[in-house]
Amino acid sequence: MLLGVLAVAAAVGLVAVAALLFRALGRGTDDRDPGGASAGHAGSMLSSLFLLVFAIAIVVPWTSADSARQNTYAETHALVEAYWAAAPLPAPDAAQVREGLREYARYVVEDEWPQMAAGHLGSEGSARLEALRAHVTELPVTTDEARDARDAVLERMADMSAARRQRAADAGTEPPPGVMLLTVLTGVLVIVFPFLAGARPRGLTLVPVLTMAVLLGVGVYLAWNISHPFSGGLAVQPDAFVSALHEFQRIPEGH
Repeated sequence: MLLGVLAVAAAVGLVAVAALLFRALGRGTDDRDPGGASAGHAGSMLSSLFLLVFAIAIVVPWTSADSARQNTYAETHALVEAYWAAAPLPAPDAAQVREGLREYARYVVEDEWPQMAAGHLGSEGSARLEALRAHVTELPVTTDEARDARDAVLERMADMSAARRQRAADAGTEPPPGVMLLTVLTGVLVIVFPFLAGARPRGLTLVPVLTMAVLLGVGVYLAWNISHPFSGGLAVQPDAFVSALHEFQRIPEGH
């Protein structure tokens, strides 16, 4: 923050020094024209700065949401594979493990997903998953087939835990600090700049100015609306987990 303030102060100071220096040297001419070189240069730079910050405010959340969506499918892929791998376990244990996987998926869809819009996962999810992993680890296996099945289930559950940690990180993802504030600030400056430069639009000349203001306002709102991966216009939905629950129903018992 301090560096930002110092950078702004240095930029303003540079403008003041340049204005005084060139005036003392008698270089250049007074420029009071709203359409002159000073206003034109400042206006184009303000527009460029707004477009740069606005692009960051759009691209970063968009890519974050896409990455979060892909991660949910990676997590459910491991979930379904664990469900398949549990089949060779002894009959009572296989059914218990599969029921635990179904309960975990239902918990994520029904209870945990609404909490992710607030930037965090449910506190119970990790406990459920770790308890199920501990249960699988302690299963008594007497055959090579059952031992291989237990190891395969544990491997897939380790993948689920890794994907869950990534989902927790995705839920807390936000645009870089200050981006939205800078987007709003530069948008406001772009709107009021013609007036600051001395122009006084009247009549039909107000139409493009008002149109620009409306579109900028809509654009800033959209940037804010998609700023979180699990809420707003680009919110990642629990489609992957819902699909996994449907796939569980199609997997025959004992397979």
